[in-house]
Amino acid sequence: MAKVLVSDPIDQAGIDILSQVATVDVKIGLTPEQFVQAIPEYDALMIRSGSRITKEIIEAGHQLKIIGRAGVGVDNVDVPAATRQGIVVVNSPEGNTIAAAEHAIAMMLALSRYIPDANASVKRGEWDRKTFVGAEVYKKTLGVVGLGKIGSHVATAAKAMGMKLLAYDPFISTERAEQLGCRLVEVDILLQEADYITLHIPKTPETTHLINAEALAKMKPNARIINCARGGIIDEAALAEALKAGKIAGAALDVFEEEPLKESPLRALGKEIILTPHLGASTTEAQVNVAIDVAEQIRDVLLGLPARSAVNIPGLSPDILEELRPYMQLAETLGNLVGQLAGGRVDLLNVKLQGELATNKSQPLVVAALKGLLSQALRERVNYVNASVEAKERGIRIIETRDAAIRDYAGSLHLSAKGSMGEHSVTGALLGDGEIRITNIDEFPINIPPSSHMLFTLHRDMPGIIGKLGSLLGSFNVNIASMQVGRKIVRGDAVMVLSLDDPLPDGILTEITKVAGIRDAYTVTL
Repeated sequence: MAKVLVSDPIDQAGIDILSQVATVDVKIGLTPEQFVQAIPEYDALMIRSGSRITKEIIEAGHQLKIIGRAGVGVDNVDVPAATRQGIVVVNSPEGNTIAAAEHAIAMMLALSRYIPDANASVKRGEWDRKTFVGAEVYKKTLGVVGLGKIGSHVATAAKAMGMKLLAYDPFISTERAEQLGCRLVEVDILLQEADYITLHIPKTPETTHLINAEALAKMKPNARIINCARGGIIDEAALAEALKAGKIAGAALDVFEEEPLKESPLRALGKEIILTPHLGASTTEAQVNVAIDVAEQIRDVLLGLPARSAVNIPGLSPDILEELRPYMQLAETLGNLVGQLAGGRVDLLNVKLQGELATNKSQPLVVAALKGLLSQALRERVNYVNASVEAKERGIRIIETRDAAIRDYAGSLHLSAKGSMGEHSVTGALLGDGEIRITNIDEFPINIPPSSHMLFTLHRDMPGIIGKLGSLLGSFNVNIASMQVGRKIVRGDAVMVLSLDDPLPDGILTEITKVAGIRDAYTVTL
């Protein structure tokens, strides 16, 4: 039975789901050394923000198939290292969306009305109303940096409160921003015009210290900034200086460069700053949602099914995955077939989407074709996660083309590969019930379903060849399940495809090529 390690506190609902398919061990607070020692026996790892999964831990996880982060970010996981090892990394991109958005709104309102300090004052027995005269958000301008799921929800809520909206997001169209009531601007304009700024972007090399001393100097003196996204986007030392000097009016931070927050100039500030201990996803509902979401994905992967929110499988969003799933199986089968025909050292793969398939995204099908192509050499080591990486390391050049012309089937996939045994091509399509059909081999038309053991011959179309080959196979006790011949002209070159019940015995290919008229023969195991 599979084994799952849970290294951070996870809601029991997630544990219950994992327990359906695996033995679950909960071990909180492991040191890096303890992680390296423990991880080799586990098939899956479930974490939150408390565990940092390094390259060393990942490389020690020889059996790991999936790492699940119960939350949005995966910055505490070495995703490139996991990808190289073929380990799926998943998160829960929507499980805590509402919780994080509501926390950002709550922080903005609490900052505007000095609620934390006013509360503390009353609890001390004071009744000091003058000190806590706040500001209204109504008709103020909110600048939203990042219009993803959380940023979009914040924008919608802020609009309902009567705020004007600016947004900066280089990946969002003007039309989408306008739907949310936002005016899309460059970040400098947002900094200069906004009364409130809320950050909803990941921490990357490009966004690290995006809000620095220079950026803070561009903001209004009455501006307030909220960060419930990721620590490190704001230069905390520069922010502390700006607040002390009165260059901006306030800040509310839920995330920090180093967590837990230790010695920091931010802690010495007064009512102009609110600090919370990374509570963005800390609601009962969010904890349950992310635990269930990620646990279900781990369960699915352990059962051999795809994950719906993998962060390191290119082009496989849940909706695309569902739409292309049958064609991905077709691509994988054809990749496996053409790889064996072309030989082990393939250096070129051409993937052509034909007919109606030409309008679909190509990347998922390319990944599936590469997985099939490399499966004979790498066996279980290759999967949708690392297929592209493995192909690149082997110097396989990939060409993607499209041809919208309709042939025998509404949509079909054509693969050609150049390898140590020459250049070969295969075409396949799906029937109405989803059954795979191989429709072309090396430009010879055929129509045959793939099978576990197949024999391909190139021969001269002449009387007696089929009988001779059948007799030869019979003499080796090989049973033929089905057979089909594809040819272009009568008595010209032709291919013969046989589905066999068992693998061919050693040495029989040499005997097959001795049959008069047969020029070449290949075996394929799918």
